[in-house]
Amino acid sequence: MPHVAVQSVILIMAACLSGSILLSAPVLADSGPTAVDDLQTAADFVEQHCLDCHNDAEAARDFNLEPFADDASWTPRADWDTSDWEKILKRLVGRQMPPADASRPEESEYIAAIGALRRHLDRQADAFPPPPATTGLRRLTRTQYANAIRDLLRLEIDAADWLPADSSSHGFDNITVTELSPTQLERYVTAAQQLSRLAVGGRLPGPLGKTVRVPGDQSQSAHVEGLPLGTRGGVLIPFTFPRSGAYEIRVRLARDRDELVEGLNGTYHLDVLLDDDPIDRFAIKRPKGRDHTQVDAHLKLRVHVSAGLHRVGVTFPRNTMALQEIKRQPFDVQFNQHRHPRQAPAVQEVSIVGPLDRAALTTAEDHDSPSRQAIFCVRPNSPDKLRSAAQQVIRPLLRKAYRRPVTAADLDVPMRFFDQASEPHPGDDSWTLQDRFDAGVEAALSAILVNPHFLFHVDSGGQATGNPDIELASRLSFFLWSSIPDERLLDLAEQQRLHDPEILQQQVRRMLADQRSQSLVDNFADQWLYLRNLDSITPDLRLFPDFDANLREAFRGETQHFFADVVRRNRSVLDLIRSEDTFLNERLAKHYGIPHVYGSHFRRVRVTPEQHRGGLLRHGSLLMVTSYATRTAPTLRGSWVLENILGTPPPPPPPNIPTLKEKTPGKLTTLRDQLALHRSNPSCASCHDLIDPVGFALDQFDAVGRWRERMDGQPIDVRGRLPDGTVVEGVDQLEAGILQRPEMFVQTLTAKLLTYAIGRHVDRHDGPAIRGIVDAAAADDYRFASLVTALVLSPSFQMRSQP
Repeated sequence: MPHVAVQSVILIMAACLSGSILLSAPVLADSGPTAVDDLQTAADFVEQHCLDCHNDAEAARDFNLEPFADDASWTPRADWDTSDWEKILKRLVGRQMPPADASRPEESEYIAAIGALRRHLDRQADAFPPPPATTGLRRLTRTQYANAIRDLLRLEIDAADWLPADSSSHGFDNITVTELSPTQLERYVTAAQQLSRLAVGGRLPGPLGKTVRVPGDQSQSAHVEGLPLGTRGGVLIPFTFPRSGAYEIRVRLARDRDELVEGLNGTYHLDVLLDDDPIDRFAIKRPKGRDHTQVDAHLKLRVHVSAGLHRVGVTFPRNTMALQEIKRQPFDVQFNQHRHPRQAPAVQEVSIVGPLDRAALTTAEDHDSPSRQAIFCVRPNSPDKLRSAAQQVIRPLLRKAYRRPVTAADLDVPMRFFDQASEPHPGDDSWTLQDRFDAGVEAALSAILVNPHFLFHVDSGGQATGNPDIELASRLSFFLWSSIPDERLLDLAEQQRLHDPEILQQQVRRMLADQRSQSLVDNFADQWLYLRNLDSITPDLRLFPDFDANLREAFRGETQHFFADVVRRNRSVLDLIRSEDTFLNERLAKHYGIPHVYGSHFRRVRVTPEQHRGGLLRHGSLLMVTSYATRTAPTLRGSWVLENILGTPPPPPPPNIPTLKEKTPGKLTTLRDQLALHRSNPSCASCHDLIDPVGFALDQFDAVGRWRERMDGQPIDVRGRLPDGTVVEGVDQLEAGILQRPEMFVQTLTAKLLTYAIGRHVDRHDGPAIRGIVDAAAADDYRFASLVTALVLSPSFQMRSQP
């Protein structure tokens, strides 16, 4: 039966292909295997290695190959669903099928079958290209919103202060942003009104304020990056002062559960700085009694600050005699709500309020902040010039905000808001021409910031604008910068030159070199590598008493700096897997046991094999987010590697699967033994046989990423196996096994990047494009810029049919 089925497949496919594919692609027929040759190769492979399981009787994994002989499902045609065959190709590339315990094909058979199936799928894409997969309207995420405000108005904001968090889908938060609920709309309207007032600097209803709180579990015994050397602890706050004027800065010290200021063992000093310049120093003394309410009541000052972005620093001069290194005990967590008694005072929160002077609240005419400089390209000198000046101000704002040429209808809406808000106030001599102009521009800007043309970006394949380059410019800028296009991109798009491959490559290189490409780290890498999960994870402090917020941030910093280095220096993306360097500061280096690293700033550090650091799989960030609070989790780690490195995510677990029980005291059952018992359940074994062996290879890193040789007095067994059957022992061999077929990792990274770039989940139609991107990058050793350039040039990104 299997032999008959496969031969039938060949006849059906060959008959169809001879009349369509071969005629449409004569070059392929002359330069390599023909369609019939490829189908014969694939059929031979299926018959010999697949039908023993994937047949009518067995139907392994619910995937039966025999029916294809009856319904001609292998035949290329417009409605052919290639989803299963894309999955088969991926499993063949990874040598995951046939299973490792079955009779395995020779490597030459794998190569031949992979080539045949790939060419067949590519022929399908060439003969029946899918329509452009547009995503329609997508709302700006709050990160994109904040960046757009920065680039449009030169106003730095914290998006979390203004907008609700975005939900995630397929690993990224820019996928499911297609709707705007009434609650969200209200938040956007409020943000537009307040941000317009901040940017324009019109009359303020009263002082504005911001309070920054320092995490309670953050140690303040070490230097904080950005603050002066010779200091310890505190906080550095970037803050946009809305107006030049007087502001009050107030500091509150950390307290324990009894409301006593922590660490008061003598006299201490606190420095307050503005843009690195000291502006005041305070003495802090222990009170005679237990009333600590007045200990920090005097920690406030009033200072005149110019409008715009400044850095406010609060820190303690280091007193080496008062800061002795104290060994932390496992049960110090019992002493207070944090972890252990502080040995010196710490900052709990800093408040900034202002402007406090009346003159600064009522007018901004003489206080040109960076935002006002960006907005007001002209000012009227007479009432009859008011409206024409407003149009000169609003038109360039519209072009940047809407990311396209401005129409008369576009200008009409904000101008109506301007006209209403700039009406004169009869009898009010304080209502000057400049006040009228500012109020009108503020109202017009509010209208712009709540307009759908600003809040949503359109992916219609050019149908909405009549110029595909306009949408391409926005898609490119939101991909690489998470923000709106700059003038250069808009100019090229309006000239319809941006789609030119040479120009597009130049722009990609330019944009990657720009500091705004840091968004690839902050948004793409943070989500792909689960760095955003770090804030929700706290290991059991009884087992890991040295863990604190400083270490959590150091974990994040290592991975962010490492990924940023791959972007900035255009390194091969394979360095993400195996690298001879990483990025450390003193806190993280001590945690890893790496000597001679001092200071709070991150720097590239060359590591030796004995230090067990380097690529992503050795980073404390990844190791902690794939662990439980009390122990490592080979299942979580293995699943993460399968999904995010190899691109073969395991299926979700069936319902009602019991969790592993914690070990009973006195029993020496290892985690490996417990998982083996778990796999004895047939419903569990099908997945865990694939997942757990990958995770075991990382088990010499504990739940907070420290290297260990033994656990519970026993040597750690790190023997594992990759899905292709390759036996690995430890992280070194795991990395080597992954790099044995580098195209698998690069294809996974490409699919993740493409999902993030186009705002939708990639599907079967994107398979040929993804393989083409990987092939193009392979010629340049998979360097990051080459990978991104090939992605941007791909049909999937440009939202056009396959060529």
